[in-house]
Amino acid sequence: MKLFFISDLHGCLKATKTALKHFERSEAEHLILLGDVLNHGPRNPIPVSYDPVQVAQLLNQYKTHIIAVRGNCDSEVDQMLLEFPIMSDYTVVLLDSGSKLFLTHGHIYNQQHLPLLNAGDVLCHGHSHIPQAAWVGEHFIFNPGSTTFPRGQIEASYGLYEGEVFRVCKLNGGEEILSGQYKYTQVTSRCRIQSYHPNL
Repeated sequence: MKLFFISDLHGCLKATKTALKHFERSEAEHLILLGDVLNHGPRNPIPVSYDPVQVAQLLNQYKTHIIAVRGNCDSEVDQMLLEFPIMSDYTVVLLDSGSKLFLTHGHIYNQQHLPLLNAGDVLCHGHSHIPQAAWVGEHFIFNPGSTTFPRGQIEASYGLYEGEVFRVCKLNGGEEILSGQYKYTQVTSRCRIQSYHPNL
């Protein structure tokens, strides 16, 4: 199974177009949006090529592939433009091993405020705009960074999961920035989905 992660688009049309090109090339089965999809947010500047209506229209073309969660900048008004649900604070992908990929934005659940996880579960979130792919104690933490407002010394980025490896790649160029090996006991890359998301 291959998953493609985008977080913190914040309505940037240029970043959305570039990320979707990488998604198509990746041949990933699902496009996971980890929140802050359309709105730039009151603490961020308005991004270059800010066009939330066009971003929504582009993403709607991929609605059968998208699994999305709500970010702190997402609202019911944003949901009105989108043809896939974004208002859930989290959703869970359940691996055959029983381990979970817990998908959330990061403003409610994060490394400092963990949800209920078992040893070996994966917390996938955005919000901080800082990529991460590493074991922290008995949990694996994955953050694909931000496509629009990267922080620290890292460029704009997206994420991939395939073959028990989580990767963060540059939005411009696709080169790998960092990666982390996820393997817990006999975890396999095949999975079944446990979620209320209608696309699953």
